[in-house]
Amino acid sequence: MVDFGDADPFVQPSSLFPVLAGLPAGLRQTVDAGRLGYSWQAANGRPSLIVGGRQGDGPAVYLVVDASPLENALGQLRAGLVAAGLIAVLVALVTAGFIARRILRPIASGSVAAGRIAAGDLGARLPVQGRDELAAWAGEFNRMADSLESTVERLQAAQGQNRRFVADVSHELRTPLTALVAEASIIEAGLDRLEPDARRAAELLVGDIRRLRILVEDLMELSRFDAQAEAPRLEPLDLGRVVSAIVATRLPEARTILPEAPVVIESDVRRLDRIIGNLLDNARVHAPGAPVEVTVSAGDDQVSVVVADRGPGAAADALPRLFDRFYKADPSRASSATSTSGLGLAIAAEHATLLGGSIRAETRPGGGLAFTVRLPVTRSLPAGDRADTGPREASSMSEPTPRSEP
Repeated sequence: MVDFGDADPFVQPSSLFPVLAGLPAGLRQTVDAGRLGYSWQAANGRPSLIVGGRQGDGPAVYLVVDASPLENALGQLRAGLVAAGLIAVLVALVTAGFIARRILRPIASGSVAAGRIAAGDLGARLPVQGRDELAAWAGEFNRMADSLESTVERLQAAQGQNRRFVADVSHELRTPLTALVAEASIIEAGLDRLEPDARRAAELLVGDIRRLRILVEDLMELSRFDAQAEAPRLEPLDLGRVVSAIVATRLPEARTILPEAPVVIESDVRRLDRIIGNLLDNARVHAPGAPVEVTVSAGDDQVSVVVADRGPGAAADALPRLFDRFYKADPSRASSATSTSGLGLAIAAEHATLLGGSIRAETRPGGGLAFTVRLPVTRSLPAGDRADTGPREASSMSEPTPRSEP
């Protein structure tokens, strides 16, 4: 065996005997067959290239070449390639991030502008830069926003005209309606002196005037809400006492369930009377003769007043619309003697919102409707005996004044 090493080749029989003993079997077989073969392996602890061959029947000759310089060069090449690859990846990431930000910036701006429009800022627009597809998209977005703003402005103007019309008509009707109510009171006082046919006609006339007066009052009240001219007059109220007084006035046969401890809330007694009274009127008209329960309960941060009846109830798809203006779940009642204007629940919802609360309607198991009024709590009165279901004795707490009927 000949060892080339780093200098001139020389023979090291003793030092290469271990290498000979460790030659791969495949290399031996190749050389024994008279073919030239090679193998990479460690020789004396150093990476080496072993080349073997045999000419004819001569001895097998193996050349061991020290491959350390080549291995070092390959290692440096690998390290350089890895470093270059990392740098290339880093540059690609930075470039891709820059390009992505440039592409996504208009989209992000569009998202922000859409959010502003959804929040009510109809003047939000996008800057149009360049002539690419994103610039075209920004231009289309701005045109859509312009169209939307114009449509909303027209709708608001139309709604304003409608509100002014309703307010003006209601105001103009108030004076002649007052005279009609007075005349209806005179007619009602003399019903017993009329003939049966004339009495029936007079009763219908008095009832129609009463409903017309309530309708005009409701329209005027809604016009004040639309004009944002309503402001609550808050004062400490014993909610249980107020509710009991309203029930006693509007629907005495209803059952009232009060909490053991009286609860005081900062609220407006007149608006509470409108809320609870309208719900009781709704139960009286749409669930005549059915049991009605009014339950007052208190939580940590809110109180609830539930007006529940056992009437025919309403369809599930009608529940979300019960508080719409002029909505009637049963159109067959529109021309009946007991028909209402369809504004009572809408007015109750407006008053509840003005007091910082809400109203929800839901069907009851077994039939009927339950209206839940939720109002914020401010503080509680000292605990007392509230087992009774009627109003307590009059005190400094305000109580509602019932609406007069002609």
